[in-house]
Amino acid sequence: MRVRMTNLANQFTEIAHQNPDKTAVFWGETDYTFARAHGLAKRLAKRLREAHGLQPGDRVGLWLKNCPEFIFSLFGILLAEGVVVSINSFLTPDEVEFILQDCEANVLISEASMAEGTAKLREQIPQLNVIEAESLGQAEPTPPVDAEPLGQAPEDLALIIYTSGTTGKPKGAMLSHHNLMSNVAAVTEAVGIEPNDRMAVLLPMFHSFTMTVGLLLPMTQGLSIIAIKSLHPPKNIIAEIMQHGATIMPAIPQLYRVLVNVDLPKDLPLRVCLSGAAPLPVEVLNAFNDRVGIPLLEGYGLSETSPVACTNPLIGKRKAGSVGLPLPGVEFQIRNDNGEALPVGEPGEICIRGHNIMMGYWNNPEATEAAIKDGWLLTGDIGRLDGDGYIYITDRKKDMLLVNGINVYPREVEEVIYQFDGIKEASVVGVNDPRKGDVIVACVVPSEGAGLDEEALIVYLKTKLAAYKIPRKVLKMEALPKTATGKILKTKLREIAAEKVAR
Repeated sequence: MRVRMTNLANQFTEIAHQNPDKTAVFWGETDYTFARAHGLAKRLAKRLREAHGLQPGDRVGLWLKNCPEFIFSLFGILLAEGVVVSINSFLTPDEVEFILQDCEANVLISEASMAEGTAKLREQIPQLNVIEAESLGQAEPTPPVDAEPLGQAPEDLALIIYTSGTTGKPKGAMLSHHNLMSNVAAVTEAVGIEPNDRMAVLLPMFHSFTMTVGLLLPMTQGLSIIAIKSLHPPKNIIAEIMQHGATIMPAIPQLYRVLVNVDLPKDLPLRVCLSGAAPLPVEVLNAFNDRVGIPLLEGYGLSETSPVACTNPLIGKRKAGSVGLPLPGVEFQIRNDNGEALPVGEPGEICIRGHNIMMGYWNNPEATEAAIKDGWLLTGDIGRLDGDGYIYITDRKKDMLLVNGINVYPREVEEVIYQFDGIKEASVVGVNDPRKGDVIVACVVPSEGAGLDEEALIVYLKTKLAAYKIPRKVLKMEALPKTATGKILKTKLREIAAEKVAR
């Protein structure tokens, strides 16, 4: 039975009340029932309120690698009527500090393996309280599920996900309970989710795609999560899918590229695969269809759209190269630079309207006003619609790079490069690698009379940026190509970088 409650916490509670003995999470050889998962989440909620004085609407940082405790913490915060701030587990303490300070979170849930980072954060933010996730699962009797509803309204803030910003500083996309519950319901309908489905979760749980499709959907619809413990080698993924009977798998194109070259069991229980977070090459889709034969549905969305905005349908026509049809309750419009709607077939900016559009950016009204006009989200992505209403992405956000499915904005990397001694100019571009996505290349002009130690620059960047943002190559140049008005010619730089990387 799928129920509609006022908020995510109530929906999770009702599902746990209805299915107390059903397995909610498989983690290797350990299983957690819905009653156990709810009990652990409720215990954390009590701790947040009583030990840390959490009030409704207070923000709590969630900085964890993939583990069952991520799920219990997510719902524990919601049961405490707090706001979850999902933080990329690959970020450095300096990057995490900005997020915590920006959203004014005084509590952070992390883990023992990240103790060095949390210690540094405690020094930077003296008032910060850190809860180690390992302390959440201490053996205690599982209480019966209390179905007493909480008072948060659907319009209340539930989740903040920080996105890399074009200005160099991340922006916190604010998603309400209604945004997320509606997106869960729309994905459930579009993909044909069934009550006995089991969700394979192998992408990072902090990612908006995994958060909604891999965690919130199963936990509020009564599905089991199979949290994959080890991704390497790929046979580990297959073994866990086989062992626990996963039927749905959200993943990124790089994984599907790998799977087409692996001998898969003929009795693989997967019945549908979902691809998101990065463009799915048509050749990968075709190879997967030919060699695997399981429906592979490509979709599209952003953190600002909760995040799924469209997908190819399970039942109905699927078009290679397209990201499919809008989800139920979601509209797309293609506009020109003057904000005018364009006819079928003409490329322009993708604009989206619907229940999934974020409330805005946390503490950033200027960015919110620029991104949302009359209820329409201006994505900055370029695309077109065909006569059947299918959406095609023709270009990504200006200058944005995709590294293994994670957004990287060159401006953020450039600003850190400029902090290194002896840098006159710097520009970061991406060179496409069909296997890995964009390879980051830093084009650097040293100051007059200064040398450039490329290795020292990389070492410096590693102290300031997450590993996936680090340039894989540094090109020392005498000058950057520019227009007559002094604007850096990124197109020319990409050509130069591609030539150099290819050598």
